[in-house]
Amino acid sequence: MTTLVVVQARTGSRRLPGKVLLPLAGRPLLERMLQRLLAARHPFQLCVATSDLPEDEPIRQLCRRVAVPVVSDHPTDLLQRHLAAARRFDAEIIAKIPSDCPLIDPAIVDRVLGHFVARAPDVDFVTNLHPPSWPDGNDVEVMSRRVLEIAAAEAQRPFEREHTTPFIWDNPERFRISNVSWGGGRDLSKTHRFTIDYREDYELIAAVYEELCTPGRPVFSLPDILALLALKPELSQINARWSGQSWHLAELTQLRHVSLTRAGLVWQPAQARD
Repeated sequence: MTTLVVVQARTGSRRLPGKVLLPLAGRPLLERMLQRLLAARHPFQLCVATSDLPEDEPIRQLCRRVAVPVVSDHPTDLLQRHLAAARRFDAEIIAKIPSDCPLIDPAIVDRVLGHFVARAPDVDFVTNLHPPSWPDGNDVEVMSRRVLEIAAAEAQRPFEREHTTPFIWDNPERFRISNVSWGGGRDLSKTHRFTIDYREDYELIAAVYEELCTPGRPVFSLPDILALLALKPELSQINARWSGQSWHLAELTQLRHVSLTRAGLVWQPAQARD
């Protein structure tokens, strides 16, 4: 079965415009992220899904330069954008990875994709986010083409279209869902923030690249990052005030399986874990 990894990217971020083109160790952030994904061992086709707006032409140019296919489609309907990519490559398995994860570990991509393939056709959707346990910014969600088609046809609410997968994971009675956890009962999602939404996020990620990225080893691992932060805990303080922030907070009244407690966001019922 053809597996397609889709990186959704645009320049028009509301909180940090142009973040995907910010420099990391001398290369654009999006290029660094694609470099990390191409280091994964699981076989897949990689593509970038951007908008069809003129302002995203720099993304198309970058993709041409690094020889990664790019699909241009709806500016805000990410469900439609992923479906367009799946149809273009005639993919049967589609993985969604946002472009704000420039520290994503290729081994995590392999693990989630492997989980899906090993259990197909008995699962429809595999995620490592519901409930979350990995450091924020290691997001991998994998679905069958059939399920993506259903979601694209039936999802109506704006946040379901914008975030691609909520229609799927918020309907566990309809879809067979499995979650890949960090393991060992640990939850690093609230204490380690490697995603990029704010200037402080970029400053942390840039500092990590300066410490760990070398010409001979441009792709470093999650254990490398965790070891660095343990050695230099002051780095984690750069973006600590944004830890635990999530788009889910704005949609709690509409989500059936996410609630807010004193401990933070809780996913109920908890999905099966790897």
